Amino acid sequence: MNMDEKTVEKMEERLTRLERAVFGTKRGQTRETSAKGFAGLKGGLHLLISRGFFKTKKALAPTRQELEKHDYHYSAAAIQTTLNRLSTRTGPLAAFKEGGKKVYVRRK
Repeated sequence: MNMDEKTVEKMEERLTRLERAVFGTKRGQTRETSAKGFAGLKGGLHLLISRGFFKTKKALAPTRQELEKHDYHYSAAAIQTTLNRLSTRTGPLAAFKEGGKKVYVRRK
């Protein structure tokens, strides 16, 4: 079976359209991040952890701003609660007070 170039070109265009419909085009889209296991607020924080955001100490405000850059829009109270749950003894984050404010850093 021999396919001419036009047929192959049409098939490639169709495949490109289908991939765009399924996977999206923007890098920070929710569909892309949820497909990789970063759905919801906890997933957003795991995304930041995986990208090295918590290599240095971070308070609530910069964490919230970084989440919003990646299209995760949640209240400060919800973020604080999730950060506290991720900073338990076996969690990926460590938490402590510095200058009267709670800060979080990746656990080593």
